[in-house]
Amino acid sequence: MSTERQEADTVAFTVAGRIAWVRFNRPEKRNCMSPKLNRQMLRVLEQLEYRDDVGVLVLTGEGTAWSAGMDLKEYFRETEAQGLGAVRQSQREAYAWWRKLRWYQKPTIAMVNGWCFGGGYGPLFACDLAFAAQEAQFGLSEINWGILPGGGATKIARELLSYRRAMYHALTGETIDGRTAADWGLVNEALPRDELQERVTAVAKTLLEKNPVALKAAKDAIRRVGEMTYDNAEDYLIRAQEAANFFDNEGRKEGIHQFIDQKSYKPGLAAYDKSRQPPGKR
Repeated sequence: MSTERQEADTVAFTVAGRIAWVRFNRPEKRNCMSPKLNRQMLRVLEQLEYRDDVGVLVLTGEGTAWSAGMDLKEYFRETEAQGLGAVRQSQREAYAWWRKLRWYQKPTIAMVNGWCFGGGYGPLFACDLAFAAQEAQFGLSEINWGILPGGGATKIARELLSYRRAMYHALTGETIDGRTAADWGLVNEALPRDELQERVTAVAKTLLEKNPVALKAAKDAIRRVGEMTYDNAEDYLIRAQEAANFFDNEGRKEGIHQFIDQKSYKPGLAAYDKSRQPPGKR
């Protein structure tokens, strides 16, 4: 493109079959995150979060990249030229939508179709699940241009990788492909690019079959208990289960009814049939 995108055009999305497909939409910049994109992404996430026709959100990128991280010109150089206040503001705008995504009401999936660098690790970690093209490239390139991987990227590397792998990843700036990213634990699976969307769609449909209240409670619990002692986690999970059961007792009762009384499904193999739950309780 020869002209700069309008803010509203930096993010695109479609909704089909209760799956929201949200896309970084700066393919000419390898979907680097600019202040404009960060502001627009928060608006889009907020718009979709409580829509009845959205049950799962998939985050992916237009073109050949997922996101090559922060825009060095717009996010760093131009904001730094405006002083510390502008820098802090641009940081708040980025971290705000990553935080929103980490605690999103609906399950989220990162579909990494191409480059994922630096700041891209923020939304990668924020998504509940992640699937990558085998050809995708991952890297913490900050060390190559003279800074440490900030914005949470170092924490994310240490959270998802072993100590030695995190250290190597951050210190060398070398890239790894999707296969290695899956082997290291940055993503759940790596697939050939032409099979990626089909696999993500299948996983999204599996999630759509589950009780949404239980999904929200479970995904929050996974994030919370990682920082807790066992005793604290045990207590948190007991209270969280009580809260979820109270909030959606009809769904819980229907699942138990179908299993115990009707013997129509096995929880270890599939989800209960939500369509048989009373309207307004699904």
